[in-house]
Amino acid sequence: MRETGLTDRVGQEVRRDRRPARGRRSEGLYVLCKPPGMTSHDVVSYVRRVTGERRVGHAGTLDPPAAGVLLVLVGPSVTRLAEYLLDLPKTYLAEIRFGQETDTQDHSGTVVGGSPAAAARLARSDVAEVLQRFEGVIKQVPPMVSAVRVDGERLYRAAREGREVARPARTVTVHRLELLDFVPGEGRGAAGCPAARVRVRCSRGTYVRTLAHDLGRALGVGAHLGFLVREGVGGFVLEASLTLEEFAEAARCGDLEAVAVAPADALAHLPCVRPSRRDLARVAHGERVPWTGVVEPGAGGRTGRAAGPDGPAGRSHLVRVLGEDGNLVAVARLDGRWLRPCKVLRPGPKGGGPGV
Repeated sequence: MRETGLTDRVGQEVRRDRRPARGRRSEGLYVLCKPPGMTSHDVVSYVRRVTGERRVGHAGTLDPPAAGVLLVLVGPSVTRLAEYLLDLPKTYLAEIRFGQETDTQDHSGTVVGGSPAAAARLARSDVAEVLQRFEGVIKQVPPMVSAVRVDGERLYRAAREGREVARPARTVTVHRLELLDFVPGEGRGAAGCPAARVRVRCSRGTYVRTLAHDLGRALGVGAHLGFLVREGVGGFVLEASLTLEEFAEAARCGDLEAVAVAPADALAHLPCVRPSRRDLARVAHGERVPWTGVVEPGAGGRTGRAAGPDGPAGRSHLVRVLGEDGNLVAVARLDGRWLRPCKVLRPGPKGGGPGV
């Protein structure tokens, strides 16, 4: 059930004896491929060691058994942009194994239920029909083995103590749910149960293993997640990602700047504005400026004049503020006819023009 071409990218061993690439420019966004078995925090720690940079973060956790795209931000300015990346839609390739439920809702857990005999009778048409119910806006109860907080407590800590905590359902959006392949059961107990491979495009906060669990319940046979690969985050895709070995090699060769995504491109999903030099100087000092100019589209976004149909007075949305060189100066909120800086990445010099 593994897709051709994924093995080389997600299954590499990672050596941990990297020397930091001090004195080399490393600030930026890196599209990395997290291998299975590492936590997202492990990857952040690895990048800190390789680059020697203390300010490193990521934009969207991947469970340890999962692999695929992890957006890692390096440097004091770039890490401040994480909040603008968290809401990007995610795309996953997943295997769902029918006939067994586990306490973690994936293959790493202990079997706690399910019906292998009933699962062995499943047909592809059965799965395809029920799968449609999980597209669109749905409710999910987060799994016990998760970092979700309930009454201030992480659920996984309660799970480690053997406690079941009541969890409120959360609203998530499954933009697309596609059945790619189905292997029917062979009628030989759990080992012969069927499996499906699906592609999921979903919103932030969606648990694909819960999707697998709920699908099994809806079919009346039980199910859990076999494997999970994150194929994309917004416009950042697995094919363009770097393995950790490739990242370390770029650091050794002094090529990190060449493989980094510039801040302006990292937020390409946001519209952008290009103020005059005078207004840019004010924005670079955190001042609001009047704006009735053109708003250029982000990737897949809309544009118009701030006072036109796409930007009427009273409407508020985030925009990138770009300098004359095309680099990101600030993220601002276009609020009616005013451009209000939220985060300034390149402050202007005291008493002078913008630092662009």
